[in-house]
Amino acid sequence: MFRSPTSAPSRRSGWIAVGLFVAMLSASTVHAQAPAQPAQQAAAAPTKRVFASDAGMVLNFIKPDKTADFEMVMTKLREALQKSDKPERKQQAASWRVFKSPDAAGGGNVLYVFFIDPAVKDADYTVSNILAEAFPPAELNVIYKQYADSYAQGQNIINLNLISALGK
Repeated sequence: MFRSPTSAPSRRSGWIAVGLFVAMLSASTVHAQAPAQPAQQAAAAPTKRVFASDAGMVLNFIKPDKTADFEMVMTKLREALQKSDKPERKQQAASWRVFKSPDAAGGGNVLYVFFIDPAVKDADYTVSNILAEAFPPAELNVIYKQYADSYAQGQNIINLNLISALGK
């Protein structure tokens, strides 16, 4: 078989190109997987939302067509807080109010505000954790899906420290 003088270097260049391409794919796969591991570990770790201040607010941006679902979950949250045997849950229920803004939020979403005053020190305010204490897993899955699906975007958590009570 006749080979031109350039055929061996051409084949070698081709194999080098294939090798570089495979190396780049391998490196990008490793790079893409590396950040996922801490994220998976963070997702597996139980979340706990604690206010380290006098009071707190949580801004919740809800899809306009999902307000009934969100409000149903707030009813379940109230039920969970009230039927809890934990004294801090009773304290949380007494100081946790949920407001709905009559004005549209950005993007036409609906703004719900959790206003917590006073905040119960070291108490967990994570809605999903409170619901998990009160409802069986099958019901909890339905409630949590409605809760998660109602959000247009995440929450804004605001810690508040009192600097002046103007009426006193």
